[in-house]
Amino acid sequence: MSTLLTGIAELVTNDPAWGDGHADPGDRLLGIIRDAALVVADGVVEWVGPAATAPDADDHRSLAGRAVIPGFVDSHTHLVFAGDRSAEFAARMTGTPYDGGGIAVSVAATRAATDDELRSLVAARVAEMRAQGTTTVEIKSGYGLTVVDELRCLRIAREFTPHTTFLGAHVVPPEYADRRADYVDLVTGPMLDALLADGLEASPAAYVDVFCEPHSAHAFDGDESRTILEAARARGLRLRVHGNQLGHGPGVQLACELEAASVDHCTHLTDDDVEALVAARGTTVATLLPGVEFSTRSPYPDARRLLDAGVAVALATDCNPGTCYSSSIPFAIALAVREMGMTPAEALYASTATSGRSLGLDGRVAVGGPAELAVIDGPSHLHLSYRAGVPLVSALEP
Repeated sequence: MSTLLTGIAELVTNDPAWGDGHADPGDRLLGIIRDAALVVADGVVEWVGPAATAPDADDHRSLAGRAVIPGFVDSHTHLVFAGDRSAEFAARMTGTPYDGGGIAVSVAATRAATDDELRSLVAARVAEMRAQGTTTVEIKSGYGLTVVDELRCLRIAREFTPHTTFLGAHVVPPEYADRRADYVDLVTGPMLDALLADGLEASPAAYVDVFCEPHSAHAFDGDESRTILEAARARGLRLRVHGNQLGHGPGVQLACELEAASVDHCTHLTDDDVEALVAARGTTVATLLPGVEFSTRSPYPDARRLLDAGVAVALATDCNPGTCYSSSIPFAIALAVREMGMTPAEALYASTATSGRSLGLDGRVAVGGPAELAVIDGPSHLHLSYRAGVPLVSALEP
C-alpha cells in the first residue's frame, strides 16, 4: 500500500541533483526540496519531488510543515555491554584522565551477563536511538575478549543490524596483561578462525576493528595493530580503525594505507595525517566522535581543518559505557557545530551521507531507495543544532 507524505516544509535528500540551482551552499550540499512530498510503499521510496507535482497514492498523510531528513546512520557504537561506569565519568569530571583502563570493568560485567540480558539491553539502546532519528546503526563487539564471548556479542548484535564489527582488539584483557603477544596471537588465530568458521559470507562480523593507541597501556601499538589488521584483510574481512584518540600516533596512517573503510576519533592529527586522509578520501572516511571529547574533557577534533582540506568526514556517537554513554546523533551534531567548526548542513551530511558511505550505503533519499527517514518537529534541519537538547527528531514510522 502506497502512502503520499505531504506538508513537508523542507526535505533533505542528500542528492546533488536536487541541489542544482540553490544559491546557499548548505542547500546545495543537502539537496533540499522545499514544500516537498514523498510516496513510500513497503519501506521503499516510490516518488520524491515538489508537492505541487505529487502523484496519487493509496493513502495520504500530512506532516504539517515539518522537515524530513534521511535517517541518521550511527556508524560507530559499542552497544553490547552490561554494567555501569557512571563513577568513572564523575571522576573524569574532577580531573582523572581517560586511558582505556575502565574497559576491563565492562568486560567483566558483559562476560557475567546472560544472552537474554545482553539482548534486552541492546534492544533498549537501539529503540532509544530510533526515538532520536537513527535508522541505521553499526555495532561493535569488544567487551568479551574471549573467543566464546566475542562470538556471542557479535551474534546478538547481528540480531539488530547487519553492520557488525569484530573488536577483539579493543584492549588486552587483564589475564593477558603480561602476555600481550599471546593475546595478539589469539585475536589473529582462534578468534578470526571462529569468525570465519562457516565462511566469509556467513561471518557474524562485517568488519574487523582495532584500538590503535600507543598512548594507552591497555590498547594496541602500531605494530600490534598492523599485525591484526593485515591478518583480517588477508582473510577477506573489511577494516575499521580506532586511531589518534589520545595523542599523535600511527592509527590514521595505518588505516589509510590498508584502505580501511573508516578511521575513527582523529582527534590528534599531524599535517601528514591530514594529507593521508585527503589521498585516501575515496576509500577511507574520517569519523569524528565529539561526544567522546565532551565526556572525557578532551580537545575536540578540528573538523573545519579536515573539511577545508577535502577529507571525507563522518559523525557518529561512539555510544559506549565508558567514554560516551550517549545515543544521540542530534547531540553529536550540536557539538560538531558549536565546537568543531562545522556548519549545520555539513554536520547533517556527515551523520547521514558520509557515515552511510563508511558502511557501504547510499545516503540519498531517492526513488528505489529505502524509506529510512526521520522527521524534525520544526521547519528546517537548522533546528537540530539551533534547539540543542530538545527531543525534536524521531525515525519516521510507517
